[in-house]
Amino acid sequence: MTEITAMTSGYAPVNGLQLYYEVHGEGGPAPLVLLHGAFSAIGTSFGAMLPGLAAERQVIGVELQGHGRTADIERRLTSAGLADDVIGLLDHLGIERPDLFGYSMGSGVAMQAVLRAPSRVRRLVLASFAYNLAGLHPGLMDGLEALQPEWLYGTPWHDEYVRIAPRPDDFPTLVRRVTDLNMHITEVSAEEVAGIRSPILEIIGDSDIVRPEGAVDLFRLAGGGVSGDTPAGLPASQLAILPGTSHTMIPARADLIVPMVNRFLDGPDREG
Repeated sequence: MTEITAMTSGYAPVNGLQLYYEVHGEGGPAPLVLLHGAFSAIGTSFGAMLPGLAAERQVIGVELQGHGRTADIERRLTSAGLADDVIGLLDHLGIERPDLFGYSMGSGVAMQAVLRAPSRVRRLVLASFAYNLAGLHPGLMDGLEALQPEWLYGTPWHDEYVRIAPRPDDFPTLVRRVTDLNMHITEVSAEEVAGIRSPILEIIGDSDIVRPEGAVDLFRLAGGGVSGDTPAGLPASQLAILPGTSHTMIPARADLIVPMVNRFLDGPDREG
């Protein structure tokens, strides 16, 4: 197994990509892999959380195809394909069984990773994730095909992209690829969710794109929604709904998210 020291970065040759990653901190029961949201990179999705997460464990930030420092290739964006890239990165780094923390698009990638390689994921943190379209607010996906790159100019995502991307002029291509991904979202069946053996911490904002009902539905499938005061005790999976928080505010809520993630990741595995 390759030993990774703190504060390193590099590019992994994975599935035709030069996949950028960076490592912060050390220790913990397992490395924690961060998977960012669409149009974003490590900084805009996890910059506020990184210090608190890396203070207690090794944290590996990844920048997915066409995002951040990872140049695009001629390949559609799909959650399954991006998950295969993440698994390839784990192989490259010699990491057997990390924890995964995905936000928005990254949570869909994390879900596909655990479905495709269940033995490779110890614990799973899903922020702003709905396993099917019914878990999102009605009408949310309407008109996605009309999104124009210039509508995002001046946003933190565009500013970050221009600053760090190897080809800053590729931003319109990124918008096109993300739009295509969102128009062909991979839904997951209830049976697939119920079959996941890795404990799940699900986090949404109370004004997120994910409906509270959708979050509760996933939580029940993951073994939650029971009385923890019975002899069986608390379930392995957990649900957090952040007050006064929209979808795009999630990355800024480090004060709430970091303590609950650290505590969850330090819990025991669920086996069998």
